[in-house]
Amino acid sequence: MRSRGFEVVEEYKDKGINLPVRKTKYSAGYDVEAAEDVVIPAYKFGTKPTLIPTGLKAYCGEDEYYMLVNRSSGPKKGFVMANSIGIIDSDYYNNESNEGHFYFQYFNFSDHDLEVKKGDVIGQVIFQKYLTVDDDKAEGMRSGGFGSTDK
Repeated sequence: MRSRGFEVVEEYKDKGINLPVRKTKYSAGYDVEAAEDVVIPAYKFGTKPTLIPTGLKAYCGEDEYYMLVNRSSGPKKGFVMANSIGIIDSDYYNNESNEGHFYFQYFNFSDHDLEVKKGDVIGQVIFQKYLTVDDDKAEGMRSGGFGSTDK
């Protein structure tokens, strides 16, 4: 029985996407690569974050989620995740809007554009369990992809 893992989304099946791996036995995070070349422009007031596709989706238990986190070397290179960390719920997997494809969002605080090449490690995924309060009554169902719980 599968409990958690990664898959390539249909749109990227034939594009040589590598599944994330942990680099050491005691690493918490799975290193995720960019699915294509992307330029992250130097930040100016009003700049929107740049979305970097991974070509991946991830599955996990109903009482789990996964976090998208920056690499420790990211800020010293000038790029910082726009939302500090990304929290992705288990029901994002295979959603009807985008199949569960997750992206990293970055701002570039260096003084020049940053080029991310396909295959560059852009962040990490860490899987976690979560807890609920005694009187939790959540019954809603996901009806979309990225940002759909804001509606």
